[in-house]
Amino acid sequence: MPILPRLVTTTKYGMVFKTSLFGMQVVVSTDPELNYFVLQQEGKIFKSFYPKTFLELFGLEDINDQKDAKSRYLKSIIIKVLGPENLKEKLLCNMDEEIRKRLCLWSANESIIDLKDSVSTLFFDVIAKTLISYDPSTTTTTTDLMRYLKVFTNSMFSFPFNIPGTAYHRSLQGRKIVMNLLKTLLSERLKSPRKESKDCLDLLVDELGKKNSMLTEKSALNLIFVLLIASFVSTSRTISLTTKFLSEDLKVLKDLTDEHEAVLRNRDEPNSQITWEEYKSMSFTQQVIKEAGRLANIVPASFRKTIKDFAINGYIIPKDWLVMIYPPATHLNPHIHEDPLTFNPSRWEGKPESNRGEKNYLVFGGGIRYCVGAEFSRLEMAIFLHYFVTKCRWKDVKGGNIVRSPGLEFPDGYHIQVMPKNVGVL
Repeated sequence: MPILPRLVTTTKYGMVFKTSLFGMQVVVSTDPELNYFVLQQEGKIFKSFYPKTFLELFGLEDINDQKDAKSRYLKSIIIKVLGPENLKEKLLCNMDEEIRKRLCLWSANESIIDLKDSVSTLFFDVIAKTLISYDPSTTTTTTDLMRYLKVFTNSMFSFPFNIPGTAYHRSLQGRKIVMNLLKTLLSERLKSPRKESKDCLDLLVDELGKKNSMLTEKSALNLIFVLLIASFVSTSRTISLTTKFLSEDLKVLKDLTDEHEAVLRNRDEPNSQITWEEYKSMSFTQQVIKEAGRLANIVPASFRKTIKDFAINGYIIPKDWLVMIYPPATHLNPHIHEDPLTFNPSRWEGKPESNRGEKNYLVFGGGIRYCVGAEFSRLEMAIFLHYFVTKCRWKDVKGGNIVRSPGLEFPDGYHIQVMPKNVGVL
């Protein structure tokens, strides 16, 4: 069979074509069926792949050659921290307390905030407390940690010119400073391990102390770094986009508010914390979060590498070629989603997401690499929306324009004024 032809336009050649990226032959797929197949066949026909510049930025030098056993091992560690059991037993309470406290502060002062930046800081505090027991009231070094994480994220999608003054150089420098701070924290824990109230770093310290452990100090630090980035960047952007849509669609805002006010009415104590059962009952909230994720397209592409020749539609994709999965082509496809640019949470009614992904929804990936922190992110956003719509009101002040470069950005910021909804406190 012939090798897949080079495509100039999808109109002429269809939804799968070849091009060249990173100096390699790449097959670009905008086909939901092929995308789903590729994600489900990892380890059999495909393996994960990351571009060299991505590996340099995140310090993941060996991940493209990482064996399945090590991937499963690292995933098992993350599940211990971000998985459903720990969410129910510990993290839900921590999230609720931190989010309620911050929204109370914003509304009591009737603050005008840049929503994405403010929510980024809030969600960073939540995940940093979970991972490394960060507490802004007692810790000073983590102020720098947040500052340099922002330096990193603001420049990580840039041309790989490591020259002083370039965005890429700033991103590498931001990473270096963050890693030094994390290395100091890890060294302190290794010298004096904690026996109680263990966070993710403590679990990594325990693993490092085990005989024949697959974990190294370097991989432990890189894991913390990646989790810090991934857990607040995507959720803050999605919440900002959700708020913008709620400001523009009062019916959706009313339906969302009605669901959360019903939760309050069904409680014996209206001001008690959210329970896991209440969270799981928030069906429309999950539809809102899912729809915002579809439109946000936080991860614009992912890559897999063929480990053997693969036949498709009468053509061959040779071994060692890349396949680039392009989720926005699925999420914004009018043949799949009616009026795809319209914010319509009800399109997901009765369609809960599988924990291995869906053909028409790839926000959290799919297959064996389905995002381990997906439930953590959904819970965090649901708690935020609960207090935001029941205890606060807001009005747009300025900004709110959206661009994709390639991730979703608000170039002019998105400034809103947050005010208390009713007399009283959160």
